[in-house]
Amino acid sequence: MSGKYTIPGPLQPFITDKAIIVRSPGRINLIGEHTDYNEGFVLPAAIDKAVYVVIEKNEGDRIVLHSTDFNETVEYTLAAIKPVVGHWSTYILGIADQLQQRSYSIGGFKLAVYGDVPLGAGLSSSAAIECATAFALNELFGLGITRKELSLIAQKAEHEFAGVKCGIMDQFASLFGKKNNVIRLDCRSLDYEYFPLELGQYKLVLLDSQVKHSLASTEYNVRRSQCEAGVAAIQQQYPAVKSLRDVSREMINACIGPADIVYRRCKYVVEENIRLQEGCIDLLNGNVEAFGKKMFATHEGLSKDYEVSCKELDYLVEQAQHNSSVIGARMMGGGFGGCTINIVQKEAADALIEKVTVQYQNVFQKDLKSYTIQIEEGTSVIMK
Repeated sequence: MSGKYTIPGPLQPFITDKAIIVRSPGRINLIGEHTDYNEGFVLPAAIDKAVYVVIEKNEGDRIVLHSTDFNETVEYTLAAIKPVVGHWSTYILGIADQLQQRSYSIGGFKLAVYGDVPLGAGLSSSAAIECATAFALNELFGLGITRKELSLIAQKAEHEFAGVKCGIMDQFASLFGKKNNVIRLDCRSLDYEYFPLELGQYKLVLLDSQVKHSLASTEYNVRRSQCEAGVAAIQQQYPAVKSLRDVSREMINACIGPADIVYRRCKYVVEENIRLQEGCIDLLNGNVEAFGKKMFATHEGLSKDYEVSCKELDYLVEQAQHNSSVIGARMMGGGFGGCTINIVQKEAADALIEKVTVQYQNVFQKDLKSYTIQIEEGTSVIMK
């Protein structure tokens, strides 16, 4: 048993001498937004908010699942697994389905789940559930699956059971997280490298706009098609280009007119990949202030060129820019709502949160939620 993590109280009644307990964290992304489906780079990290599962074998092919958050127990059989649209069990069932599709031998199991990853805040609670389940089943049945394959299994489960065509970043970050480090992940090859995030006098604060716009899913698909249109235009002169990952500013200028909306979409993605690579150099040099400036630049690009922000997110970043205790801030995630991520001086964080919460309520008549987070280890067994 690991003394590093405390087993949440709600799971205590489900612990037996046969049980395995797995912790799988949510994630943030420092720089590299909307670059994943363009085969570019992302820079995520696992956080200290996580999903925990208690799992043990069950007789036959019976699956018994319990959510402590919803105080609900449901039962299924391995032979009759199918998505339960909008239900928490779908993320767990999707993993079991993927393992069976890959001819891994699993039997019945009992699983109880608890999470403290805020739902709907863009911290990938769904990926945390998937990765916790995949890791736990791998341990329980001795399947010998690598973390990389587990991340792909979890991604595929999200595609097929939850119906969300996500990239690989969320699952990868949850499984491969490393304390006080970010992960530079190449979304084309899945090669990765750790870079230290030594915050020193600063801390990470998330400001949750509490906005959920229905635009997000439809506009996400529009942005993907616009990027693909840009690639098609560039390929006419540069046939070796496979995705925006291969494109330079010069190629965009040569192939797409600046008045075309596709120009701005491609410009943002290309510049974001450059920013991310330069930001990794900042981290190696311990220059978190220079890194923070790149976060502000990322938000500017997301808001003006990629147009996936909203007035609430823009307002929160603007307040951060006007506050000397904040060295970097941007919207995080797909856009049109969710959180901003901020690098704030430790001693000024509480005052910042208090001030912005009041201002936000006055301007938008909405409550602002805030979370102080730390960079933690990825998925692991905490009791066996």
